[in-house]
Amino acid sequence: MAELVQVTDKVHLAQGHAVNWVLVTDESGVMLIDAGYPGDRAEVLASLRQLGHQPADVRAILLTHAHIDHLGSAIWFASEHGTPVYCHAEEVGHAKREYLEQASILDVALRIWRPRWAVWGAHVVRSGGLIRDGIPTAQPLTNETAAGLPGHPMPVFTPGHTGGHCSYLVDGVLASGDALITGHPLLRHRGPQLLPEVFSHSQQNCIRSLSALALLETEILAPGHGDLWRGRIREATEAAASLAIGR
Repeated sequence: MAELVQVTDKVHLAQGHAVNWVLVTDESGVMLIDAGYPGDRAEVLASLRQLGHQPADVRAILLTHAHIDHLGSAIWFASEHGTPVYCHAEEVGHAKREYLEQASILDVALRIWRPRWAVWGAHVVRSGGLIRDGIPTAQPLTNETAAGLPGHPMPVFTPGHTGGHCSYLVDGVLASGDALITGHPLLRHRGPQLLPEVFSHSQQNCIRSLSALALLETEILAPGHGDLWRGRIREATEAAASLAIGR
């Protein structure tokens, strides 16, 4: 069962076994930011029920990016309930699977002998992480659409992990997806950091995007992987950049 952490009156962080998603509620309804692996669907639904909602109540799903551990359950929501799925315009083609931008099977195979990678790899397989399905109905998030969604999310373009990765600022909380994380089953270090370079489209752009996040007025980070983090966002981005450059 995913742990549901109340962040603000409107924002909850659901921490699954290997990936997080965010639930945003207000008087207009409920919205998801990311949706876990395909195999996380039962936990996503349970997190909604904890807040008094059913699948049909979800007004929209925002994707930070279209990797399967963030897009997974959104496939089901879109096909079974017609739930609108939005992402940055530069990520729509990826979400539709017009192309696939992620670590290759060979990249993973070369590392699978390491114990952490072997355990993580088994979880990926069990969670449906090898499917190549996309969401044909994925749409670009416009400012007008965002203004009408629960919590009125503000998109913050953070390319690097994928070419169209986008973070979201909502009710003072930064939902950073994989642009800035605080932990991962593959990583020994806890705290603000980037994912291993092998998982990102452009590590250089990942580091550049940290500079964009550093300008935000927020002291709450709800990452795509790892624990909730509180503190000046600039401190988090500087720590992550320092680790990335030092690796």
